[in-house]
Amino acid sequence: MKLHILGTAASEGFPALFCRCEHCLKARQLGGKNIRTRTSAIIDDTIKIDFPPDTLHHVLCDALDLSKIEHLLFTHTHHDHFYPEDLNMRLPGYAHGVKYPLHIHGNDAALAKCSQTLKKQNEHVKLHLLKPFQTHQIGDALVTPLLADHNQIETCLLFHIKKGNTSLLYGHDTGWFPDETWIWLENTKVDIALLDCTNGNLQEYRNHMNVNAVIETKNRLQQSNVLSDQSKVYVTHFSHNIGLLHEDLIQIFQPHDIEVAYDGLIIKT
Repeated sequence: MKLHILGTAASEGFPALFCRCEHCLKARQLGGKNIRTRTSAIIDDTIKIDFPPDTLHHVLCDALDLSKIEHLLFTHTHHDHFYPEDLNMRLPGYAHGVKYPLHIHGNDAALAKCSQTLKKQNEHVKLHLLKPFQTHQIGDALVTPLLADHNQIETCLLFHIKKGNTSLLYGHDTGWFPDETWIWLENTKVDIALLDCTNGNLQEYRNHMNVNAVIETKNRLQQSNVLSDQSKVYVTHFSHNIGLLHEDLIQIFQPHDIEVAYDGLIIKT
């Protein structure tokens, strides 16, 4: 599996769009891995997770060929993960040499909004409803949506994705996992875990995780033998409000053998 992480910020970006706090100013000054865009990832060039408003930026900066994307998975419909207006650019008249259809997978809210937004569908777009804990064959991967603790009025999803001999836990946006998700996970294996750390050192476990929640999550996954000694854990989805730059995050997580994701990171197994 090749996991290409395109964005690692919370909804406002880091540095935030209009912010002049000391942390955003420092991030602008340092650049590099301190510049974080809205969250998305691609698996083996063909499966994309979420479609944020920064997608064109990702295409230009990472030299992506999005015409290869066959399946698009949505975690939920918050704007930093869900900007379906730009999916119109994949339809005839805007895109040439693209293979159809594009298969879009998500909860009922995501599919309803895609249906309303996309100007042309027919054979060009196929919508597929995902329900928690039901495993789907998506391309050559087995995808199981899991429940997140994120938005109390929407069924937000995490993903366990198994491809070949590698299993990925795409574990954000969420606070401490719901009990049903823990029960499901404790009967499987994970080689790569990508976990939410939006709240940094803030004292909050709900809707998003903080540093302590990430460490406790890793420990529980290890104790349940979900993670092996070779498994890798990464943190992502950082808010500028936590005031932690890339090197700060490395110092926090390195003693716990947790790696800090950054925009453009490619993980290969």
